Amino acid sequence: MPRPWTADLGDGTYRNPVLNADWSDPDVIRVGDDYYLTASSFGRVPGLPVLHSRDLVNWRIIGHALDRLEPAEAFAVPRHDCGVWAPAIRHHDDRFWIFWGDPDTGVFQVNAPDPRGPWTRPHLLKAGKGLIDPCPLWDEEDGSAYLVHAWAKSRSGVKNRLTGHRMSADGLELLDEGRIIVDADRIPGWFTLEGPKLHRHDGWFWILAPAGGVETGWQGAFRSRDFFGPYQESVVLEQGRTQVNGPHQGAWVRTAQGEDWFLHFQHRGAYGRVVHLQPLRWDGDGLPVAGEGGEPVLVHTKPKGEPQRVEAPATDDDFPGGRFGLQWSWTANPLPGWTTAHAGDGLRLTCVRTEEAHDLRRLPNALVQRLPAETFTVTVELALDSTVPGAKAGLAVLGDAFSWIGLEQGPDGVSLVHRYAESVAEAERDAAHARPVPGGRARLRIDVTPGARCRFSAFTGEDGSRPSGPVFAATPWRWVGAQLALFATAPTGQGPAGTAAFTDFRVTTEGGAV
Repeated sequence: MPRPWTADLGDGTYRNPVLNADWSDPDVIRVGDDYYLTASSFGRVPGLPVLHSRDLVNWRIIGHALDRLEPAEAFAVPRHDCGVWAPAIRHHDDRFWIFWGDPDTGVFQVNAPDPRGPWTRPHLLKAGKGLIDPCPLWDEEDGSAYLVHAWAKSRSGVKNRLTGHRMSADGLELLDEGRIIVDADRIPGWFTLEGPKLHRHDGWFWILAPAGGVETGWQGAFRSRDFFGPYQESVVLEQGRTQVNGPHQGAWVRTAQGEDWFLHFQHRGAYGRVVHLQPLRWDGDGLPVAGEGGEPVLVHTKPKGEPQRVEAPATDDDFPGGRFGLQWSWTANPLPGWTTAHAGDGLRLTCVRTEEAHDLRRLPNALVQRLPAETFTVTVELALDSTVPGAKAGLAVLGDAFSWIGLEQGPDGVSLVHRYAESVAEAERDAAHARPVPGGRARLRIDVTPGARCRFSAFTGEDGSRPSGPVFAATPWRWVGAQLALFATAPTGQGPAGTAAFTDFRVTTEGGAV
């Protein structure tokens, strides 16, 4: 089946975005001939996804660096815009390191000898409110180690500045109280400076950092002969005459062939923050300029290197052995028993009894993945096995607003239902009349078109495929794009409430009959 999006055009060129999904705040490193990317995962578990590529264009998911969010009790419920913010990935002393900021707790790090894991447990390097977007640097010239981070005004009352520390070589402690090394309040026209990435190049300390906000901003660069400054600023990339708004927060990578590239995100509403790849050169003053003349490119020659297989992060899932793929995460720290083990294929979700069964936004046991393109069709087979009235399961588009289609057990049997809520303040309500499904099985479908407009439909075997309800306009969370979700719930009560079996999950550019 055709993939919903591939960046490799097959003729030696690529198109942007290279990752057309919500891989927010990307950071990338090269180790040998391999590239590794991580991104913000906020309140989803597992977190800190790790992607691999050999050419910066074709990517696949190879694992996660974070099994559970800490403190664990804080993430027993969904906290969609909290948790893992803007990680930085580095390779030092034969280990992979990822640092990130939790705006409510502080700066953490994990490390591993292999990017597929196992990773260490999170180590809290610096405790405090509003500490975000950390990035380490191990200076190979003299063995010194440093850390830079930004500030979230929502927690600290401070923003638009970067703080620097000396750090121990083992990444376990900071060696000083830290000081402000860039105060953008003193730079005319600069605001909301954040997302710093720290490098050593050509005798300079470099901090690549965006400013101006995720939708309207630009990518900056700062250089100094001394880590603690003073720093000279320049603009690396801005929207200019293009449609790529707010080119923002990313990674500078030098290939084995000596080419320089820059990966950054573009904020696209319900689709989240998609990732673009830009060529990067150095001007006559030794300053970086990305894209073409400092503006983003949409199509470009691929980085030099061996041809690679056309690839994109996984979306489809047969759930072999009852396990879900690396593209999925829970909306909170999972509990034992949310899935039911079995020998065959297909995912069996337990109908978890909860007071939040009426509101998917508060449901910790929703299994989610990113919207994979601007236009696509998603389908899945569902069978509900429950005798508990009110037990239900379905396929959803989940954000600040949500809509889902699925099956519900009632007093007289199973029915197909379609429900939605248009805002955080609104309660769930019916989008269409329920209709009986005597076999308790349905094939569910969502067609997504530009603007994240979603048309729901289902095939129950009784009267063919039917569109259901009005078109739903997906919405993001505050920092997170809308997500596809599978779930199974039941009202509070005693005893098991049954299971829901999901099989043959498919995402394509065009769907056949459901």
